[in-house]
This record gives sequence, C-alpha cells and structure tokens, in this order.
Amino acid sequence: MIRFLLSASVLTLASACATAPIDDPVLFERAEFQQASLDRTEPPRPVEIVETPEPLPLPGQLKPIEAPPAQKQLSPIAAIAEGRTAARIEPSMDGYMNAIQVYPYTEGALYRLYASPGQVSDIALQPGETLVSVSAGDTVRWVLGDTVSGSGAHARSHVLVKPVSAGLATNLMIATDRRTYHLELTSLETSYMAALSWRYPADELERLTSRNAEALARERASIEPALALEGLNFDYRMTGDTPDWKPVRVFDDGRQVFIQMPASIATTDMPPLFVIGEDGKAELVNYRVRGTYYVVDRLFRAAELRLGQKDQTVVRISRVPRRTGLAAIFGG
Repeated sequence: MIRFLLSASVLTLASACATAPIDDPVLFERAEFQQASLDRTEPPRPVEIVETPEPLPLPGQLKPIEAPPAQKQLSPIAAIAEGRTAARIEPSMDGYMNAIQVYPYTEGALYRLYASPGQVSDIALQPGETLVSVSAGDTVRWVLGDTVSGSGAHARSHVLVKPVSAGLATNLMIATDRRTYHLELTSLETSYMAALSWRYPADELERLTSRNAEALARERASIEPALALEGLNFDYRMTGDTPDWKPVRVFDDGRQVFIQMPASIATTDMPPLFVIGEDGKAELVNYRVRGTYYVVDRLFRAAELRLGQKDQTVVRISRVPRRTGLAAIFGG
C-alpha cells in the first residue's frame, strides 16, 4: 500500500512537469536578482557643488557712473615689482597641517619658502606627479636635491632645499608632467619652513564633477533604487512574434511593471507599449525608459509591444495567476 502511494506521488509530479506550458516564466530569476543584490555595493551619491559667483559684465551692463580716474603710468621696473608682489603668496597659520604649509595651487602664483642654514626644507609634489626638472637662480649658495617617497600610484616626488648661509634670496622653478611651480626662496638665521605642499582646487572640482556625472548616469540606467527584491512577481508570459528586441524578462513589485529589453535595443528602434483594456482594445500607457527597462507605473493584465505599420511585429505580455506549491516549482 505504501509502495502504491509513492508511485502515485511520482506520477503526479511527472504529470505536473509534463503539462507545464513552455512559455511560462522561469522562476529561478528571483534567485538571480537576490544574488545580484548580495554582491551590490552602494555607489556614491551625487554631491552639491557650490561655486562662488563672480559678476560677469556684459555689453551695455555695469557701466561706470563717472569716468574712472586716469591710471598712473608705471615704469617697467615698477610694473615688474608690483606684479611680483601681487602674485606672491606668503605662508599663513591657517595653511599649516602639522609642520607642513599647504598652499592652494594657482597657475602663475609665486610661493614663498623660508629656509635656514643647516636645515632641509621639503617641497612635496602631488602624489603620482612626475618631476621633470628643477631650476634655481643661485645653485652655488643653495643646495638642491630630489627624492621619491612611496611606490606605484602613491609615489610622491620631493624637492629638497638648503641654503649655505642666512640672508640669501633666489627663485626656484619646478616643472612636472602636470604643472609648473614658481617659488621665491629666502634664508633666515633662526627660523625655517620644514615642508610645504599644495592642494589642488581645480582637480578636486573636476573629480566631484566627474563623480556627479557617473552617479547621475547610474541613476538614469537603474530601474528603481528602492526595489524590494523579495516581493517581485515574475508570473508573466510572452507570446506572439520573436523579434530581436523581444523582452528578456517581465516582473512587477506590486505597483509597477518592469520590462527588461535586450542590451541590443540601444541600436534599434524601441517599440511602443500598448495596454489591452477590458474591452480588448489597445490604449497607450504612460511609461518611461530607464536604461534597458520599460517602467510602467501601473499593473496590467495584458499589454503589447508593437513595431511597424502594415505588417506589425507584436509581442504580447500577459500576467498569469501567481503559482503556489508544486506549480511554483515545476510550472503549470
């Protein structure tokens, strides 16, 4: 009797497998989505970039109320001295990070370095920046050298400066594969700067802009950031024609329907989507395209993707009742 019951159970399972329709959705897709969610890390979100507004005079705007006073004509020597003084950047207490004076890098600025006899001052360049050449006005009374710290992508070039006596002044030009640095060197008897380096606002802004562009591109390509994977319903069936743009899978989260198109859809015409109403008539429905997905903001019983005029290519999408028990495993 027990053997007979086991045989009947096996026949029931076999008949369930044999009667499963071929075009039923494959239920192991839920496991694929859950595995993908385990491997997914939260990407960086876009950040707000706040720039200081600068007035931009346009033609016919910002006209002076009265004629400006005539500018004093400077001699070439006075103009050079005034230009050098205006471009000079002195060390400040706010710019210190421990013993390192950190200057904001600006093209054409003239940075001051105070050194002392018997002491080495370190000029640290940007990590990954390659030193090309170092030129100084006085290479007899100023000892120059260079070295590298770190390795690989974190390698950092250093220029070492040491005067032989106090009361000396000269200039220094450092050329790298990324930029040029101009410095004024002054030697003091009792004080010196142990190290100086730069921060690079233009590079930071470029990184933030690039990061924002990548984050926005990811958001446009993602179907729904807050999609609950455990509540997805894959019980949809596709019938009709089999074009190259036939959807890969269809599922919903109880509120929206997601139709995943093949990756090659980007190089072909995207077919419009029509929802089939209760009266059997097709009507346009509001949907949006996110990457390779059609996102429909409502549930439907049946819909069609149509392409063409006379001889239309039609793929019909039908929602079937959710399966439970053995039917959810074997189909049918």
